Amino acid sequence: MTEPTFRSGFASLVGRPNVGKSTLLNRILGEKVSIVSDKPQTTRHQIRGILQRPDAQLVFVDTPGIHKPRTVMGERLNSAATETIGDVDVTCLVLDASQRIGPGDRRIAERLPEGSVVVVNKIDRVGPEALLEQLAAASGFEADAWFPVSARTGEGVEPFVDHLLSRLEEGPAWYPTDVSVDTGEGFRVAELVREQLLRVVREELPHSIATRTIAWEWPRITVEILVERESQKGMVIGKGGSVLKEVGTRVRQQLPEGAFLELRVRVERDWQSRPGALEQLGY
Repeated sequence: MTEPTFRSGFASLVGRPNVGKSTLLNRILGEKVSIVSDKPQTTRHQIRGILQRPDAQLVFVDTPGIHKPRTVMGERLNSAATETIGDVDVTCLVLDASQRIGPGDRRIAERLPEGSVVVVNKIDRVGPEALLEQLAAASGFEADAWFPVSARTGEGVEPFVDHLLSRLEEGPAWYPTDVSVDTGEGFRVAELVREQLLRVVREELPHSIATRTIAWEWPRITVEILVERESQKGMVIGKGGSVLKEVGTRVRQQLPEGAFLELRVRVERDWQSRPGALEQLGY
């Protein structure tokens, strides 16, 4: 009796900022592996989320939103996203159903390799007529299949995933069968801190904030928050430490019971435009 065939492969999620790639990945995996917010450039690294099946393993690569860069970091985020196009088994272009397809979407679509898939996300935000118009516009892109989905509600996600699974070929399990993400706990906690900062601090700060875990001796975790200017340091700390306190409380609610989280704020001038600083931060 022959052994059952195991299949595996990689699929990337690419698109402009804020189209819902990370929310879609979290929905597919049924857990939070990538932080989300309504701010551009929330995703700054390639995050690999692993969908496990008894006979298959599908590795999703969540990428930064492709945009017009204004800093060295912006250029590196674009590179992190575009290098996955054509370097995986299936490239999935994610569009926003509630936004008109624009030049940025078209530039990405022009780079799609043969066999790509187009995903029209956020269908819960539009009516049937608007959705049909968006799907008609998306049908102009060269692709093998088009899927309307809502990452928020889950509508349409299962057929999309089933399609990708059906295209997997025989291959090894690239990751242990009990893991769902390839990042370490230190990275995850630093990202959770940045996610909550994006939700609490003022509009002008998100791009200027970076986070990294600098110490981990359970249950004590120390995360460093970097800003570019001295004036931003006060905004992140808040009056009487109010911002840090709120962020710390929100993050601890997502950590195992007993975790002690220390947040430190440091000024790293113009880190977004300094290659050396970016490399130290892992960009």
